[in-house]
Amino acid sequence: MKTIWVSGASTGIGNAITKEAISSGYRVIATSRSAENLAKLKAEAGDGRLVTAVCDVSRIESIREFFKDTLNGEAPSVLINCAGVTTFKEAALTSFEEIDSIISTNLLGAVYTIQTVLPGMIARNSGTIVNINSVAALDRLKASSIYSASKAGLLQYSRVVREEVRANNIKVIDILPGATETPIWHEKVRAKYAEKMMKPDDLARHIIKFISGESNLVQEEVVFRPVTGNL
Repeated sequence: MKTIWVSGASTGIGNAITKEAISSGYRVIATSRSAENLAKLKAEAGDGRLVTAVCDVSRIESIREFFKDTLNGEAPSVLINCAGVTTFKEAALTSFEEIDSIISTNLLGAVYTIQTVLPGMIARNSGTIVNINSVAALDRLKASSIYSASKAGLLQYSRVVREEVRANNIKVIDILPGATETPIWHEKVRAKYAEKMMKPDDLARHIIKFISGESNLVQEEVVFRPVTGNL
């Protein structure tokens, strides 16, 4: 049975991926900064194949502790990076504290998790890494400069890592969704655009299909948008 580590699993796309993976027969190790949200996820999933653990991916010490105590120092079959934060503010109004939080979680957090599991995947000569990126890495979205920078940085990092590990039979996949109805958006925005936004469950079904199977085919960069485009 394949083991999947899903970061940012307690809400949004990570939550949907966790549930879809469990229903598809995977063993899932779900992490989040929120013990309360993880407990709720555990209750909702109600499945012995789900393991939850508190892990703040923006802190390398937290990842190292989780890797040692929960993963027993072994790389999972699949890593799915879902943890992400943002503030919808213009650059001039974004505080240094907000900048640090966004870059530390979205970019450094994903880099830290990948760098932690990569040696084990290389030694095993197999593995899959999925980054839940964003169309913000490609588009010019106002009030999202730091978020866009974090996602563009992650995209380029992934591209280089992908080339480095091809010979090790490791797949590196970047999912770039457009507007998706998750708690990262303000409640008023979600209420206004709910019908236009994509649903996390729909994305999760596609993503789990991408990591299923043993063929040498890989979808390297996949963009999803609402049919009507960006908000």
